[in-house]
Amino acid sequence: MLDDTDRRILRQFQADPRLTTAGLAERAGVTPATCWRRLERMQEAGIIRAQEAVIDWAALGYTVEVSLRFTLDKTQPRAFDEFITAAREIPEVLEIQTFLGRVDVRLAVIARDMGHYQQLYRDRILTLPHIAEIEPLMHLSRVKSDEVLPV
Repeated sequence: MLDDTDRRILRQFQADPRLTTAGLAERAGVTPATCWRRLERMQEAGIIRAQEAVIDWAALGYTVEVSLRFTLDKTQPRAFDEFITAAREIPEVLEIQTFLGRVDVRLAVIARDMGHYQQLYRDRILTLPHIAEIEPLMHLSRVKSDEVLPV
């Protein structure tokens, strides 16, 4: 699917996505036209999904991060869909993951402080539909956060 040229381009693109096509081509050892065509092909194939700004939410005053693991009441036929639809409406929910196993869903939630988290938990999280069990995990530190793939 990807050849060595594609991998070189992706490695350099991941290292510095702000590079111009000419700069990226130079670092990857290809012509700008080749680089542009390869990037276009990888975007069309869905390999490169987007370029986005990564904002440090802690710098904006959000000091609390919690992972909430949910087991849902699966006797309800639409439990997953209704839970996820409602969870998407909470702006402080940064990520929603679903699982096979004892845990059904995990939410990554941020809050400005513990008071804000308590309010969010009581007013928004506990009112989500079809909850059978919740396990909160308070984040202490982020040891590794990397989205660079080994291409």
